[in-house]
Amino acid sequence: MGSAGAGLAAVRGGAKQAPAAARIEETIAAICAVDGRWVEAARRRQLQLTKPPGSLGRLEEVANRCAGIRESLEVTAGRPRIALFAGDHGVCAEGVSPYPQTVTAQMVSNFLQGGAAINAIAEACGIELVVVDAGVAAELPVSSELLIRSAGAGTRNFCEEPAMTEEQMKAAMAAGIEVAGEAARAGRDVLGFGEMGIGNTTSASAIAAALTGEPVEALVGRGTGADEGCMARKRSAVERGLARHGAELGDAQGILRCLGGFEIAAMCGFCLGAAAHRVPVAMDGFIATAAAALAVEISPRVADYLFASHCSAEPGHARLLARLGQEPLLRLEMRLGEGTGAALAIKIMQAAIAAFTRMATFETAGISNR
Repeated sequence: MGSAGAGLAAVRGGAKQAPAAARIEETIAAICAVDGRWVEAARRRQLQLTKPPGSLGRLEEVANRCAGIRESLEVTAGRPRIALFAGDHGVCAEGVSPYPQTVTAQMVSNFLQGGAAINAIAEACGIELVVVDAGVAAELPVSSELLIRSAGAGTRNFCEEPAMTEEQMKAAMAAGIEVAGEAARAGRDVLGFGEMGIGNTTSASAIAAALTGEPVEALVGRGTGADEGCMARKRSAVERGLARHGAELGDAQGILRCLGGFEIAAMCGFCLGAAAHRVPVAMDGFIATAAAALAVEISPRVADYLFASHCSAEPGHARLLARLGQEPLLRLEMRLGEGTGAALAIKIMQAAIAAFTRMATFETAGISNR
């Protein structure tokens, strides 16, 4: 077994005892390029199905990509799971959100009680939801439905110092990798991810600026409903963070450590883990896409495993999707997060795969094909 195969064996074996840094490296080594031969085989099958060629539009592309990821023309998507990562942000001290930081923990409690939008949408879509404490600052209720994977009680204020230490960043990334691994080992065949964290649109905007080099004012949006004063503080915080850490923003992990959040680091790891296990994964909104963009910077092969659920009202989201070469499946002017867009995208992915695997061919249906 080669080095990549050995890494895959370690990752799929769930070696929880591995130090975070080693876990990350093993996972990166296990990520394989999607085999284009399976994608081409799926395209050929599409031409045999009882429909005009290309008539299902992008649904065909979705199914073809999933067949390539899973290396099977009998691809399934009947056991979906969404992971919702929560974390607090020290940059909230700059007044970047109209909501107090305590809302993060309050919303986690709401998720656990089934009262949030993602609970309703996930239930309607038949998708399992798991909630992950990646680094919430407050004490959370004890619940069997809450995964405790905390890297710390919230990040530090990136306007003044790096948001997290190297050790915290790697711990959060490794936690996300393990959450993806747990899902894959449980037989989950399509994944999605979302987030909750007051102040995290500021962090995502800073990440987007560091990745794209675009002007801050073109990337910062209203998040949870910021007024003009709050918007000015958000832009200022992002600009100050970029200026303070400029020398350390030369790679994805430097950007993540200096400007990110624990839930963003965990989502980055989740993308790496899903790709290592060859499971298609639906990204949610702006913050989730910022995490995914960092994962792609770390391992470019991850891009082939990602599906953009929607394009949110946050201006930085479209720019990150363009950077990833992703066209969103939906445009619904959503800007909530929580994994709500990912849940809707998973239903589309399931429909695409159902058509691909269940439709009759012209031959089996006895229908003439021109």
